[in-house]
Amino acid sequence: MENRIKTVLLLAGMTVFLIFMGKLIGGRSGMYLAFLLALGMNFFSYWFSDKIVLKMYGAQEVSPVEAPQLHQIVAELAQEAGVPKPRVYIIPDESPNAFATGRNPEHAAVAATEGILRLLTPAELKGVLAHEMGHVRNRDILISTIAATMAGAIMILADMARFGAIFGMGSRDDNEGPGILGIIVMSIIAPIAALLVQMAISRSREYLADETGAHLAHNPESLARALEKLSMGTQRVPMNASPATAHMFIVNPLTGSSLMNLFSTHPPIEERVARLRAMRSY
Repeated sequence: MENRIKTVLLLAGMTVFLIFMGKLIGGRSGMYLAFLLALGMNFFSYWFSDKIVLKMYGAQEVSPVEAPQLHQIVAELAQEAGVPKPRVYIIPDESPNAFATGRNPEHAAVAATEGILRLLTPAELKGVLAHEMGHVRNRDILISTIAATMAGAIMILADMARFGAIFGMGSRDDNEGPGILGIIVMSIIAPIAALLVQMAISRSREYLADETGAHLAHNPESLARALEKLSMGTQRVPMNASPATAHMFIVNPLTGSSLMNLFSTHPPIEERVARLRAMRSY
């Protein structure tokens, strides 16, 4: 129930914000256009955002014949978590990472990169997939996927503002355009807003998924070791990931300075590992 309320609030808040941005960009007509965009985004976020994200990363659904070990681990964890077995995807990328998506546990999917399958031991991979199954059981996946889609919509409007500046929207005399100042403000605040949307998906959800995953896998140490490997692996082989979807992955796929890490959508790996190692084995 708590996550359903969060979903409704997220959708409502993003609708209002998109309409506000539309008015800044194009006055009353921009506001109406943004309202229609928001309605469309809300609809597609709920029903199709998982498919959009999976397609964005070229994820391919695999059968039990194609990936028997992966399917076996997912099936065992789903039974342990008491949820239907999610669909299983492999992302053709050497950067080691994974995420879960879907609007509810009945329509969930887990995706793992080729890199993570090569990097981790079976026990460590089980720890990672248990973390993702924790997101599924805790019903975090819809909120995360909607946030990714909405953050992308914000960036689209920011691009519209920049194109407006290039083609002289700010010079209109009908007082409905954003003006030069409005366009400058939009170009500055839109990326910040997209970041805040992701950070609104509380870091505490990652801690909770770690804890849930440790329980499901009966082995906190395997997930702790996996996180350490993934942290180093993503630095060696960065992923060409969209900032709008970075919060969906088990570790941040984006590399950056220590200052940017303060605004990361993920808690520090060191803190996550320390918490896991403070847990007893199950």
